[in-house]
Amino acid sequence: MKVFKSLLLLFVLSMSVAFSIKPRDGYKVGDVIEDFKLKNIDDKMVSLSDYTDAKGFIIIFTCNMCPYSVANEDRIIALDKKYKTLGYPVIAINPNDPKAMPGDGFPQMKVRAAEKGFTFPYLFDEGQKVYPKFGASRTPHVYIVSKSKMTLEYIGAIDNSSRNPNKVTEKYVEDAVDALLMGKKPMKTETRAIGCSIKTL
Repeated sequence: MKVFKSLLLLFVLSMSVAFSIKPRDGYKVGDVIEDFKLKNIDDKMVSLSDYTDAKGFIIIFTCNMCPYSVANEDRIIALDKKYKTLGYPVIAINPNDPKAMPGDGFPQMKVRAAEKGFTFPYLFDEGQKVYPKFGASRTPHVYIVSKSKMTLEYIGAIDNSSRNPNKVTEKYVEDAVDALLMGKKPMKTETRAIGCSIKTL
């Protein structure tokens, strides 16, 4: 019985690691993504086609309540401030169902954005129609897209320290965008997204 329980525990742990390494079925690096239209915290609808001068996008699935997302908010703001003027703005999307996570409702998103001074759109994936197309499974989960052909160039984490910015030694998103700005492909095109599972009913 003890052996069975140990094997069962090992199986569950291995499965949880596997699901945290790979995104759900959805876009893969090299795929062409579809545009979307979602409501921003200013009550206006936003789509990628609105950004006529953009070279690409740093799309980040994030939320209010996940500690990992909260720990990365300042880094997300810094990414937008650094790369928006270079043609790669941040587009943040909250994929959580507020019925499953009330603190991630649209009114709460407005409050959080104001508190933190978000410099980027914070969109609500109402009905959870967009995140499954991307295959996002965590918050935060990053997708970098080049606009010329709407091609997905990178999937994964912001950097190699999910909670503590002082322990960052590899800046995955910055390295990827810097490469794209130089007309090159990112050295790393996929990393493990570490965070909270996306909440559904």
